[in-house]
Order: sequence, then structure tokens, then C-alpha cells
Amino acid sequence: MTGTASTIRRLPETLVNRIAAGEVIERPASAIKELVENAIDAGATRIDIAIAGGGRNLISVADDGRGMGPDELPVAVERHATSKLPSDDLLDIRWLGFRGEALPSIGAVGRMTITSRRADDGTAHSIEVDAGRVGTVKPAAAGPGTRIEVRDLFYAVPARLKFLKSDRSEELAVQEIVRRLAMAHPDIAFTLQQDGRVSFRAGAIAPDLMQADLADRRLARLEQILGRDFADNALPIAAEREGIRLTGHAGLPTYNRGNAQHQYLFVNGRPVRDKLFVGAVKGAYADFLSHDRHPVAALFLDVPADQVDVNVHPAKAEVRFRDAGLVRGLIVGALRHALAEAGHRASTTVAQAALGALKPQTAPNLNLPFGGGSRWRGYDNLRPASVPGLAEAAALYNAPQGDFSGDFPADGDELPPGARGSDARDDMPAPVPLQAYPLGAARAQLHETYIVAQTADGIVIVDQHAAHERLVYERMKQHLEGGRVPRQALLLPEVVDLSEAEAARLAARSDELAELGLVLEGFGGGAVVVREVPALLGDVAVQTLVRDLADALAEYDSVQPLKARLEDVCGTMACHGSVRAGRRLTLDEMNALLRQMEATPHSGQCNHGRPTYVELRLADIEKLFGRR
Repeated sequence: MTGTASTIRRLPETLVNRIAAGEVIERPASAIKELVENAIDAGATRIDIAIAGGGRNLISVADDGRGMGPDELPVAVERHATSKLPSDDLLDIRWLGFRGEALPSIGAVGRMTITSRRADDGTAHSIEVDAGRVGTVKPAAAGPGTRIEVRDLFYAVPARLKFLKSDRSEELAVQEIVRRLAMAHPDIAFTLQQDGRVSFRAGAIAPDLMQADLADRRLARLEQILGRDFADNALPIAAEREGIRLTGHAGLPTYNRGNAQHQYLFVNGRPVRDKLFVGAVKGAYADFLSHDRHPVAALFLDVPADQVDVNVHPAKAEVRFRDAGLVRGLIVGALRHALAEAGHRASTTVAQAALGALKPQTAPNLNLPFGGGSRWRGYDNLRPASVPGLAEAAALYNAPQGDFSGDFPADGDELPPGARGSDARDDMPAPVPLQAYPLGAARAQLHETYIVAQTADGIVIVDQHAAHERLVYERMKQHLEGGRVPRQALLLPEVVDLSEAEAARLAARSDELAELGLVLEGFGGGAVVVREVPALLGDVAVQTLVRDLADALAEYDSVQPLKARLEDVCGTMACHGSVRAGRRLTLDEMNALLRQMEATPHSGQCNHGRPTYVELRLADIEKLFGRR
């Protein structure tokens, strides 16, 4: 389309407000986010949200916060009017809202009514805004706090309605916003009603926990929202670096999901979506999960106001860190430390799934000799018929074949692997029984694949290949981290042409690269010559490897790609070099494997995030047989 532009003019105020609304209020969930954040800033202890028609027909947010007086209501619906920048300093933002655009933006595209009362006022007051037209302040009946109702959202801009999704999709988006805000504020009670039914409720943390530290209160709130399984399988995260503090909880690797939607980041109490965070979590769990599985985590960053810019997005959904590398390193380091502290621990959901699979089910017509062809409907209906000789044969088969009242073998079962009863002296302290160890004493090997061990209060089933794969991998990683990477000299040194800046960056990091097994040096103005490569990589494409490193140094100032390549190779070699399924193990070998698992970090899962063992408590097993 062509044409001549008309004279520059100021746009009408109503149009300006609608343009602002398009930036701030994208969908009903955006409006609810702004209104709930205002309620939090007002010191509310209870926030009730209600919507109808996915938020198109009605949005209602009521709180018991400080409220507003009749003189404040007209100012509140003006653009860029806020009480949250007392020093007019955009680098010192201590509230969730601060732009002063939310209320006028919502009022510009719908019918909004604000009813509010301060605790000391004798009566409440209300004001209406209809498609940007502001009404007069009127007395109203309401308790202390604020209630904002929005009807017919986007009726003033019908084109916006075409971009909304189905009511159900909009409801889910609202739920997600409320869940995230509730996670960050455990001392506030939240309820959400959708078309008259309560779809989300999170009560304020009980008084007996109010004196607990913030981390405990947050975990209690996360349990309300993410479930008991997350709380049972969450690792506490706490780290601090250069004034930036990271707290929260992250799930064990074996407690994972099929997408990254269950990863939550909060910066100074503000829920945000940040690619840096997603990448940092993925990097921290890279050793423990396959590429299609994702951990569950809720992390809270407390950053000095001058170290983070929350004013980079109209909806305040993104932030920008002054030192992004510092934040990423803090997240990765804290998560890896927590995972290392977890040792061989695996998630409880693995055992629950196993027990669920073992629960008695209604069986088909079994045509058993003692049942006369009747159906087996559970333990109560199990009535063996009197078949001549069957009971006697069963008794003979199950008769004790020896004295198994004690542990076996008697000469070595209670000693650590490698020790023997003949080596012990009478004056030595009694050895710890193997059953007292976390993974217990090996009792049998099934199908040359699974080790069955007995603990003090249950049994453990170990996948021998997956467990040994993790042990081998961790040993290889120790060599890698210790700078003992074997190198392989190239028969003919390879020259890689690069830009002058890229070659200079690689040459400056040559010592660090040499520790990882890659020996190179500058070769003229815009090239490097590679003389040795890590032996683990085998027949590696040197040109591709060096260019990837040059790109990483330019973007991240890190040699991470080479480390990642080496770790991938370590994982492959560990898989091929571990005890394979189908190999018969001796009792000593099985016990040695169990003891190594207990002493090795991350041994609760293999390199692909699958559990290496399942623990079944005796109490749960007894329930299966009706003994409890």
C-alpha cells in the first residue's frame, strides 16, 4: 500500500490507552496477573479470583489489603500513576507492579468497576471505567480491601477477541498464572473459581509453620500445588555468590516429566520465564536425564535491585541480569551440589509404581485344579478344593531343607566385600551387618539381570547393568575433572582456518583446552593448528570441533562444548564397559556392587535418568498380602 503520510498529530487518549492495553493485556490471564500482583503489593493475606467464560465474560479479584480512599480511585485509573516508585528510581523496584498501566489498560478494553475501602474509613467507594471513559466516585458497601470486577473484556477492541483461544485454554492459562503467584507467596491464601466451581485453592501456611524459615514455608506451599510426591522427592537448594542468593527445591533425576513446563523461576518474588534459567537447569541435569525428559524445580533468586532489570517487558514476564554468566553458574553449581549430596537416593514414586503393579487384580478364568474353573475374585474367594494328594505334595515341596534362620553364608555375609571370617581377630569390633547398609545384603540374582537384596525393613531390586553403568561413568568423569584426559597425537597436524578474533580467543585458552586433551596453537593471523585431540573422541572431525569451540568462546566465553562432547563419550563408553544384563554374578560381586552404589554420587539413576534400583518397604509388601 502506498500513500502520503498526513501531518504528525497526537493520538486520542482512548486510543493511546488501547495501544497500551495491547502490550500489557494480551489475554484474560494477563489481566489477572496484573490485578493479583496489585493485591499482593497492597499487603493482602487472602486473594479470591473468579472468572466466567474463560475470563471473557467476567474477571473478579478481591483482596483484604490496604485498600484505597475516594481521593485515590480517580488517580489509580490514570496512566502511569503508581504508589510503588517513591524515589522515582527505576533501578530500585521493590514491588511486583510499578508501571501504573494495569488498571487504565484493562479499563480501556472492557467494563471495569473498582470498589475499595481503607481499614480506617467508615465506608467504601467505587469507580467505573467503560472502554476508557472514567465515571465518578460513588459510595459503596464493602469491607476493608479492594474488589475489581471486569466484564466483557476486549469488547471495545473486538479484533482482539479473535486471537483468544477456547474457554478451556484460557482457563488453564489463568490457573497457571495463579499457581505461579501462589508459589512465591506462601503466606497468602488463594482461591480460584471458574464458572462457579473452585478449581484451585491454596490456604495460607498453617500457624504452626509461620515461625519456620522461608524455605520450609515455601516447600509446604509447593506441596500444596505440586503434590506430596514432589515434596517427598525434592532436594533443598541454597547457594549464594556475590550478593545473589538462590534458594528453592529441585526434584531428584528419577522424578522427572515429559516437558519443561514444571520448572519455575522467581526473581525477587516475581514469576518470570527466562531462557537462561531453562538452559541452566538442563545443563545441571545433563548427566542424569535423557534429552526427552525434564526435571521439576522451583527456584527463587534474590538479586540486588541494581543487578537486575525487570523493566524490559511491558508485562514484566522477562528480566535481564547485569551478569548473566554469574547467575547461570550459580544455578548450575547449586543444582549439581544438591544432586551430589543426594548420593544414591532415588525417587519414592518408583517404588509406588512397582507396588501398584503388584496389587492383586481380578483374574480371568484360571481353570486351576483346586478351583473347579471358578473365577478368582480376590483373596476372600480363594477356596482350594479338596484334591487328593495336592496338600501333601505342597507340604513336601515347602518343607525346610536346612536351617536358614540366620544370614547366609555364615562365614562372610556380615563382612564388608573383600573381607573374610578367617581374617578377623577376636579383639576386633563386630562388623556391621550387611542388612544395616542402605541397599542391604544381596540374596539372589534373577534372570542374570536383577539383584535382590534384603534390608533391615524391606527389599531392594537392582538393575545390575544400569547401576554399574553409572559407577563407571562417575569414575570416568573424575578422571575428566582431574585433568587426566588421555590424548592422541595426530599423524598430520590439522590447520583450521578461522577469523583473526576466533583464532586469538582459542590460542588464549590453549592451556585450558590442553587439560581437556585438545592441544592447539596459533598458526598465523587467522588460523590454529591442532596437534593432539582427546583419545576418548576417537576419529573426531577436528574442523567441526574447533569451530564449535570458537563459537562457544565468542558467545559464552566457555569451552563447554568440548566438555559436553567428552561427557557424551564417557556415557557411551560407560554403557558398553559396564556389567551387561545376562552375566551371572557371585554373591561377593553383588555385594561389592551394592557398596559401591552407596558410596557413589548419583547412583540412584543411570545416565539416561532411569532408576537403578527399586526399594520396597516390608510394611507395603505386607499390605499386598493382607497382613496389615
